[in-house]
Amino acid sequence: MLDFTFHSPTFFEFGRNAEDQTGKLAKRFGAKKVMLHYGQQSVIKSGLLDRVEKSLHDEGIETVRLGGVVPNPEASKVYEGIELGRKENIDMIIGVGGGSAVDSAKAIAVGIPYDGDFWDFYDKGQRAEAALPVGCVLTLAATGTEGSDSTVITNVEDDRKKRGYGSHFMRPVFSVLNPELQFTLPPYQTACGIVDMIAHVLERYLSNTPDVELTDRMSEAVIKTIINQGRIAVKEPDNYEARAALLWGGMVAHNNLLGVGREQDWSSHQIEHELSAIYGVAHGAGLAVVFPAFMTFTLEHGLERYAQFAHRVFDVEADFMNPRAVAEEGIRRFKAFLTEIGMPTTFAELGAKEEDIPMLAKRVKFNTEDTLGFFQPLSRKDVEAIFRLAL
Repeated sequence: MLDFTFHSPTFFEFGRNAEDQTGKLAKRFGAKKVMLHYGQQSVIKSGLLDRVEKSLHDEGIETVRLGGVVPNPEASKVYEGIELGRKENIDMIIGVGGGSAVDSAKAIAVGIPYDGDFWDFYDKGQRAEAALPVGCVLTLAATGTEGSDSTVITNVEDDRKKRGYGSHFMRPVFSVLNPELQFTLPPYQTACGIVDMIAHVLERYLSNTPDVELTDRMSEAVIKTIINQGRIAVKEPDNYEARAALLWGGMVAHNNLLGVGREQDWSSHQIEHELSAIYGVAHGAGLAVVFPAFMTFTLEHGLERYAQFAHRVFDVEADFMNPRAVAEEGIRRFKAFLTEIGMPTTFAELGAKEEDIPMLAKRVKFNTEDTLGFFQPLSRKDVEAIFRLAL
């Protein structure tokens, strides 16, 4: 196990009607004037935004609204939020909705006190030194942004670059999690969230670090639970226990509790970012296409790890004389699960084009000039090969 630093200060309010506590939580963390940041119309039509705003007003906290966040949140909305936040002199931002609203809120929060362009953090390597506090009222179990220090933003004006940035300043000071807020989600959105959660665990699980049994076992348990409860939630959208397990599972998958003490990969996320940036597909759907292809490409390198994954997560019978067969069966069962919950697993199903593969591979952001990821460092040709395995 590697040395590590882990700090996760978020206060979680979990359960039925938890959103009614938003005002008290905001007041606890010093808010006097809050920006409510949200997506299109769902949080308005459901009455959630009004309930959250009322809870803030009941505590004497002023509010400013900024809606319009889209899936794969865009830099243009972040710039708008930074300008509005400075004009209104807000002192906290609360994302109300799915991961896109919260990611956008985080980017605004880190941009307001910064003298330069917030995009410097995402694409120029600049490190944040301050941010406004961020709160979260979550409506979709998926990204884990409610407990993480990370965000992803797409800059349409800068060649549709989709870039991530993380800072401990970005961890929400509080997150409100009510499983009932997910009851009305369409099965496809639920499934996309399931894949996103599993992918967050796999990016940590696919590691070359030895002697990490504790986080291995924890990761396997989280993935197995997400799979089991995800099947139920897709078929029974108003099943409270399944929604609760997914909601907390999504947070655990990405607050880095499962990633401490081990080298992490993240190449599949970087590869997928180009699919959602170019084609506008849901992040989870893109990951459902990329991950089985990535696993197949790196099978030889990670044979023992994939065989362990197959045995412990998908109950493939262990065969120490033929770990390849075990590993391959695990990948097959994983892909079958993705199909079962309605996810695409090929380029064609996603709407991606074979002729775009060289362009997509060229756009992927690498860790260094020559390599992507750490589990099995990839070249540009390797990335192209992974895309082609998804055909």
